[in-house]
Amino acid sequence: MAAVSLLLLSSVRLTSAPRLRLTEIANCRRMTRLLARVQRCFTSDTSNSSNEQLSSGLQRYRGLQEYFYRRLKETYHRFSDLPDHSEIHGRHHVYFVEAGGIYRMDTRTSGPEQVFNLGQFSEQEVKTRLNNEEGKERFQWIVQRIRLSPQEKHLAAMLKADQKEELRCVVIKLGRPEFPLSGPPRVVFTVDKVITFEWLTDEVLFYTVLQDLRCSKVFRLDLTSTGSRITSVYEETQPDVFVEVALSRDREILSINCNSRTSSEVRLTKTTTPHAEPFLVQPHQLGLLYHVEHWRGQLIILANTGPGQEYQVVQTPLSKPSMASWVPLFVPGPGTVIKDMDVVGDHCVLVAMSAGELMLIVVPLNHPEEAYVVELPSWACAITIKKPSMADQSAVFQFLISSPVCPPVPYNLYPEDGLLLCSTKDGSSPENQNNYTTTRLKVCSQDGTSVPLTLLHTGSVQGLKQAPLLIHVYGAYGRDLNMEFCPEKFLLLEQGWTLAFCHIRGGGELGLSWHRQACVEGKQRAVEDLEACLHHLFSVGVSSPSLTALTACSAGAVPVGALCNRHPHLMRAVSLQAPFLDVLGTMEDPSLPLTLEDREEWGDPVGNLKHRLTISSYCPLHNITPQCYPSILLTAYRDDARVPLAGVLKYSERIKKAIQTHYFQKPESGCEPSPNIVLNIQPGASHQGPEEFSLMLEEEALKIAFLYEELGLEPPRLPRRRKRKQGHQKGIGMKPR
Repeated sequence: MAAVSLLLLSSVRLTSAPRLRLTEIANCRRMTRLLARVQRCFTSDTSNSSNEQLSSGLQRYRGLQEYFYRRLKETYHRFSDLPDHSEIHGRHHVYFVEAGGIYRMDTRTSGPEQVFNLGQFSEQEVKTRLNNEEGKERFQWIVQRIRLSPQEKHLAAMLKADQKEELRCVVIKLGRPEFPLSGPPRVVFTVDKVITFEWLTDEVLFYTVLQDLRCSKVFRLDLTSTGSRITSVYEETQPDVFVEVALSRDREILSINCNSRTSSEVRLTKTTTPHAEPFLVQPHQLGLLYHVEHWRGQLIILANTGPGQEYQVVQTPLSKPSMASWVPLFVPGPGTVIKDMDVVGDHCVLVAMSAGELMLIVVPLNHPEEAYVVELPSWACAITIKKPSMADQSAVFQFLISSPVCPPVPYNLYPEDGLLLCSTKDGSSPENQNNYTTTRLKVCSQDGTSVPLTLLHTGSVQGLKQAPLLIHVYGAYGRDLNMEFCPEKFLLLEQGWTLAFCHIRGGGELGLSWHRQACVEGKQRAVEDLEACLHHLFSVGVSSPSLTALTACSAGAVPVGALCNRHPHLMRAVSLQAPFLDVLGTMEDPSLPLTLEDREEWGDPVGNLKHRLTISSYCPLHNITPQCYPSILLTAYRDDARVPLAGVLKYSERIKKAIQTHYFQKPESGCEPSPNIVLNIQPGASHQGPEEFSLMLEEEALKIAFLYEELGLEPPRLPRRRKRKQGHQKGIGMKPR
């Protein structure tokens, strides 16, 4: 499967900034009144925990957090049996991950057998850490990825440490498939920091390692009867290039993909000759992005050599891989952009977007002129593609479609016949079974650009004036806004919220040019797009500023933070996770992780004065001014290398000072209620948040509690069974809380 999004692990991180001074006040009566108004944004919890000492303002949400924790747990339980593609089908068994570890099932046996005990592995890790400070912390491994060797002799699994940026790959000897396993797991090889890995043969594993948020080395593991041998295969010297390994769908070619944000370079190795030197397809060329698949001795390449430097499909013989031999195979029409590519049998299947809606385009490789479009349900917002099993290489394209509030639904596409079938147990599609509506809007931005906006709601748009509105935004690195199913969003919609997803420039929703328009000197456009989206929603009668909240994570905090500085009256509350808020300070420091790579996204304020002036004009931290801000929940992680805690604390301190200064200077400004600036500092280093289920629920429950409290909403109460007293009639049993 070609991974179109570049640098999957790249993100952002920030440094600190200077403090603001408070204005000195002489009038004691005025001081008393003002302190009462700003007290809410300085309330702190008292706790022996270092994390809770850094956090502030959390206590007022505890009751609602506990309530929504229960609601979220019930909601997740409702969707506990959703279809997914986590099972791995080998030639003899089906492998799957449960809480206790990795299991496999043979259809001829009565039950599953465990091939890897995660608990025993974690216990062993704890024993090795008891003599240092790290050993005092709760420590747990989570299985994130599994790969089987071709004949099912070995299994490799990537483990991630909960709340830590630690990765580990274990290789397990499965033995002869006709005999069940016995005794403890037989781990024959362990290596740290592995991020991607693939089997070429039953004894040869290629893998890459992650160091300092950068992946630049490829190694080959050879398993022998006497042990193992590690050989360096490739090392990337450019600091802004990220390296990964991937197998073609037919498992005949392994690609070493070397991607920066502006160029690609791919090397290939045939699985039949795993020890041969990888050969180059096309060297790095500024502005050239490409991704490679294999089909019958030909390379099918997705490259941005189409009109407007957008993606098109080209073909070339495996023996002549360079760009000089590339022949166009399929060029999408105007307004259609390719998001991903796969080769299924004798067909190239493209995931594309046109007019804001997802579709599939099937290109017969023997007759590309007969390409046709497969329409998907109108509510489809995300596609997840199933990796084909080793035992079954049939020409069926299996995938899941979902939306933020619609659970994943399995579909099968038969490219030979153009037949699309829903593969649920009863064969039915939920297309008309939901009580919500997906509305796709077009918003005119300041420069006249049409910006897509997806609205999820119940009832008609005309009836949403009094509905609370939660707006989602990202707009960076050419990455699409996450539109996959999320039980938290389902719960909010069920409770009457309207959900808006603003596909602003800087993201990748409308192709590579959509990203380029909001890079470096164009970053202001992302802020303008977001502002236009809010104005448009209010103008068509969707909610109002007092009932509106914004949410974003990581780099998505940049346009949100900039909008808060410019037009804080457009929203009442903001929730930011691992937020990137000090663009200028970060990009000035080349010693920080990812700063050099991020220059192609944000610019170079040290070596380019124009870049510095542009960044300074929108940087959230450096444009805070005394005014009435919306309430802000800042969720950060203590050891996050991409967004260090120090920067989030500085932002919190500065914006609190600005709010206080505003009240001192304008005591009768009428900004009531006064905003809360709330810190939620969590342990761990995971930039994406906690992996452990209960911790994740606690974090999400706090976010929802914050939104309800700050928007002044009354949460709906669950009915509960009333205690029966003597003399009460049998019919009395339920009463709202």
